[in-house]
Amino acid sequence: MDFTWIKLTIGAIATIGLYSVLYRENKFYRLIEHIYLGLAAGWSITALWTESLKSTWWDKMVGTPTASGQPGTPGYWAYILLLPIGLMAYFVFSRKNNWVSRIPIGIILGLWAGQQADAWSKKFLPQIAASMKPIIPNDAFIVPAGTGPTPGSLYVSQAVTNIIFLVTLLSVLSYFLFSFELKTRFMKGMTTTGRWLMMIGFGAIFGNTVMTRFTLLIDRMYFIWIEWLITGTFKM
Repeated sequence: MDFTWIKLTIGAIATIGLYSVLYRENKFYRLIEHIYLGLAAGWSITALWTESLKSTWWDKMVGTPTASGQPGTPGYWAYILLLPIGLMAYFVFSRKNNWVSRIPIGIILGLWAGQQADAWSKKFLPQIAASMKPIIPNDAFIVPAGTGPTPGSLYVSQAVTNIIFLVTLLSVLSYFLFSFELKTRFMKGMTTTGRWLMMIGFGAIFGNTVMTRFTLLIDRMYFIWIEWLITGTFKM
């Protein structure tokens, strides 16, 4: 017996059940929602072991031999010390000894705080350096067709793009100058421009989010009408 159509039917019923909330809240939607949350919880437990604990803790503790039986990566017993620290977190379910769960939280926060200086420099310093763009062109208006840009050359078209970027950057930054009052007409104009540019950016992000939702909807409708209703039904 071919179970392909049965699996497609279950997927179609689940899809219809989830989209039924667009009409109104109903019991069918809640049933599918609870089934999905149960499956997600079970998958998360499996993924926690296979994708996190096994690779980052267990394999490093016991070592990983090669397929031919030859010695592979050696194990390090010191990783066993992480086990009691991790188990301390479950004391949060104890009313009497829930203070124990704060120990691993404090260790994690301490390690995280120590890493933030390096993480900040790696994340934001390249962005600051990339924001310093040249605006004075030294070559033709556009790159000739079929050729790449000449090293060290700044074309007029790229210079215009850099000017727009710098105006946007300075205007948006000026909008967040709250330490002193902006009295001059120029600074007020900069802050107003920065606010409008941010609104344009947020609108573009919102539009992209809506288009992403439509992409998911189109994919689900293709699954129901083509993969299940047409292809799956006629192959039964």
